[in-house]
Amino acid sequence: MQKKVTGLALAALTLALSATATGKTLVYCSEGSPENFNPQLYTSGTSVDASAAPIFNRLVDFKVGTTELVPSLAESWEISPDGKVYTFHLRKGVKFQSNKVFTPTRDFNAYDVIFSFMRQKDASNPYHKVSGGAYTNFDSLEFGSLITAIDKVDDHTVRFTLAHAEAPFLADLAWYFASIHSAEYADAMLKAGTPEKVDMDPIGTGPFQLVQYQKDSRILYKAFPQYWQGKAKLDRLVYTIAPDASVRFAKLEKNECQVMPFPNPADLPAMRENKDIVLQQKAGLNTGFLAFNTQKAPLDNVKVRQALTMAINKPAIIEAVFRGTGTAAKNLLPPGVWSADQGLQDYAYDPQQAKKLLQEAGIAEGTAIDLWAMPVQRPYNPNARRMAEMIQADWAKVGINAKVVSFEWGEYLKRVKSGEHQAALMGWTTATGDPDNFFGPLFSCTSAQGGSNSAKWCYQPFDQLITKARAEQDRDKRFAMYQQAQQIMHEQAPAVMIAHSTIFEPVRKEVSGYEIDPFGKHIFYQVDIK
Repeated sequence: MQKKVTGLALAALTLALSATATGKTLVYCSEGSPENFNPQLYTSGTSVDASAAPIFNRLVDFKVGTTELVPSLAESWEISPDGKVYTFHLRKGVKFQSNKVFTPTRDFNAYDVIFSFMRQKDASNPYHKVSGGAYTNFDSLEFGSLITAIDKVDDHTVRFTLAHAEAPFLADLAWYFASIHSAEYADAMLKAGTPEKVDMDPIGTGPFQLVQYQKDSRILYKAFPQYWQGKAKLDRLVYTIAPDASVRFAKLEKNECQVMPFPNPADLPAMRENKDIVLQQKAGLNTGFLAFNTQKAPLDNVKVRQALTMAINKPAIIEAVFRGTGTAAKNLLPPGVWSADQGLQDYAYDPQQAKKLLQEAGIAEGTAIDLWAMPVQRPYNPNARRMAEMIQADWAKVGINAKVVSFEWGEYLKRVKSGEHQAALMGWTTATGDPDNFFGPLFSCTSAQGGSNSAKWCYQPFDQLITKARAEQDRDKRFAMYQQAQQIMHEQAPAVMIAHSTIFEPVRKEVSGYEIDPFGKHIFYQVDIK
């Protein structure tokens, strides 16, 4: 199998290199195929890496490798004293990319901003239902009701009016779903009767444009020569798709790719010893967890959830699965995110108490529960299958018969979103660094309705608290509310918080300028290769 995949990668690389005799090509060993190329529609890091990072920009963004917010398509902005009106001054002279069916006739302007948000907000927008029309992140933030108006002041000024002050609003605009699309391209594809092209054959203002995509094989990009920050140092960017980490490492060693994500923890010593590889590392702003579907018996019972939490030997999982690359999680918030409750006491590993709680809840010995394990590595879970098997063994000790289930990654996400699971290994890497970016998307009542709330947990005391915290401008008051929210989550146990991982990324020594992104994206604009 390895020879076959390697052959495909070589063929892809040969094809990419033949497109330019002198250009610089970097090959990135991606872990999976994107769901599509519109970051408004999907939440997985795989899709973000293939779309939001190379192809698009947002009004604001983060300085590469940091959590520092910087201007992007908006050069500057003002916020009204009551925190409800944001006026953005747009950058002039920004060009859109082109493709075989579209060449832009104008530069980026206010209409593009309005289209990009109104597609998600307005159910009567002709694009709202295109490609399934699920705007998970936009909806989880309740942007539909929060944003009461988006007005064009002039071609290069846009005004957002909010229903109430929203502390994380500016940081939320750096999130992938807020990527800016071409309204002109959308109009042209609508007239042509092919609106889905906007999502599968994207046009953005970013540093790379899509040339070709072969599902489960490769993605080919070329540098966009008119990029507003200047053409990328790389001429070609190739994503070769290899779900197996050992296959990715073999490719890296042979210089068939130059950057790879999610190495096997067991391979890290070999990577450190390889003189051709630089092993980068950074504390990840992520949390891996096991979500209980709280709308399905027996997991709708808090005692059952607490019992199954106590039955999991978390230290053993950290040691066997993460091998020194992760720390046990007791909170949804990683220690690096402000307001993380360092004093909260985690559930102890206590099979006897777990058995007692299960008896109290009337759960018969031998009760079956489906335990879903993701098929790909994530920053917060290097080996979900192994983790699921260990949880399966732990639960067997307290009389629960867990059946490990998996699907292809896109299918897995789709089925979890629709609530087909009982218990599913999931996780999250923050897109903004704000505590609300964990609580709102993952555990609010709004996101339980077909959003990223894989626990399908809607608990009013918690929901009201995080909603109040989001609108609070005083950071100290928000801090106190988020600490309280963590206590409520701990008691209600909608999910077992398992680990926060350190991100390791091996990079070939020929590569310069590459930095690990704390939000889990892979960014190549600033990268060069010898």
